[in-house]
Amino acid sequence: MVAISSNLLLVAFFTYLAATIAFAVSVTGKKWRNRDGEMKGNRWGTFGFIFSIVAFLFSMGYFILRWIAGGHAPVSNMFEYTAFLGIMMGLAFIIIYAIYRSNILGLFTMPIVMLIIAYASLFPSDIAPLIPALQSYWLKIHVITTALGQGILAIGFVAGLIYLIRTLDFTQSNKKTFSLELVLFLLLSVFGYIVISYGFNAANYEANFSYINENEVEAEVTYNLPALIGPNEAQLLTEDRFSPLITMPGWIKAWDLNTVIWSLLTGVVLYWLIRLIFRKRIGAIIQPLLKGVSPQKVDEVSYRAIAIGFPVFTLGGLIFAMIWAQIAWTRFWGWDPKEVWALITFLFYAAYLHLRLSKGWHGEKSAWLCVIGFAIIMFNLVFVNLVIAGLHSYA
Repeated sequence: MVAISSNLLLVAFFTYLAATIAFAVSVTGKKWRNRDGEMKGNRWGTFGFIFSIVAFLFSMGYFILRWIAGGHAPVSNMFEYTAFLGIMMGLAFIIIYAIYRSNILGLFTMPIVMLIIAYASLFPSDIAPLIPALQSYWLKIHVITTALGQGILAIGFVAGLIYLIRTLDFTQSNKKTFSLELVLFLLLSVFGYIVISYGFNAANYEANFSYINENEVEAEVTYNLPALIGPNEAQLLTEDRFSPLITMPGWIKAWDLNTVIWSLLTGVVLYWLIRLIFRKRIGAIIQPLLKGVSPQKVDEVSYRAIAIGFPVFTLGGLIFAMIWAQIAWTRFWGWDPKEVWALITFLFYAAYLHLRLSKGWHGEKSAWLCVIGFAIIMFNLVFVNLVIAGLHSYA
C-alpha cells in the first residue's frame, strides 16, 4: 500500500506538469476560433484547470493510502508535511482559479507545487511509529489546518510575484529589481538542489564520516553530496570519496550547511547559464508573458488569498497548536522556536492586512509583503525544523 501511495504521488507530480504545460500554452499559444473565425477563448486554460484537479485527486489518493498504511495522518515528518503542503497549495489554487479564472496564476503556481513535492521527496519517506507527543487526534487537526492555511497564503505569494514581474522596470538596476531577481534566483537554487541531489542519488554517492558532535561524543554522518564543508574533526570512512575543503565546529550542523552551499552553487551556475543564453535577467525574460495581465486583478487575487488563508492559518498554527500544547506539555506556550516563528508569521500577516485595509498599501507594497510572508513560512518550515533544536525537532 505504501508503494501504491508513492506511485500515486508520482502520477500527481506528472499531472501537475501536464497542467503547467496546458497553462503555458494558454498564455503563449494561439486562441481557438469557431467556424466563423471568431474567438472562442483559450480552452487550454480549462485543460490546465482539469489537470490540476486530477493531480489533486491523485495526490489525495497518496495521502489517504499512506494514512491507512501508517495508521496515522501522514504529516509527522519533513517528507510527509512538505508533500502535504504542496498538495494543499494545489487545493488552494483550485479554489482561487474557480473564482478568478487566471491562467497566468496557474502557469506560476503549478511549477511551485511541483518544486515543493520534489523537494519533499529528498527527505526519508519511511513510515515510522509516532513518538508519544504526536499520538493525539490533535495531530491531524492542528497540522492539516496549518498546512491548508499556508497553502492558501502561498497563492498570495504567487500573485504578488506575478505583480512585481509585471510592473517593475527591468531596464533599471535598483534595489527593487535586484531584490526580485534574488527571489527568482533562490527559487532556481531550490530547483538546482533537487536536480543535483537526484543526480548524485542516481550515482549512489555516499560518503561516511566520523566526527565529534556538539556533546563532544563521537558520531557518524552520511553525506549524499560531496563534502565541501565537513563536520567537526571529520574522518572520512568511505574510500574514493571527496574530502572536505574545511571542517566546522561541533555546534554547526555541517551537513545542512554543505547542502545550502551546493544549492547556491548550483543556482549560480543555472542563473548565469540563463543570463548567457538570453542576455537578460530572469525577470525580464518572464515579463513579456505578462503583458496581458491586469496588475489590479493579480493584486486583488493576492489580497483575497491572504484574507482567506490568514484565519485558517491562525486557527491551525496558533489556536489548535496552543490547545494541543496544553494537553501534551501542560502549557499552551513555551517559547519553543517553532512556536515563536508561528507567532511571527501570524503577526506579519496581521500587519499586512492592517496596512492594506487601514493604510492603503495596495499594489507594489502589498506584493512585496506577500513575497516576504512566504519567505517567513519557508524559513519556518526548513530552517527552524532542520537547524534549530526544540520540541518540534522531530519534524
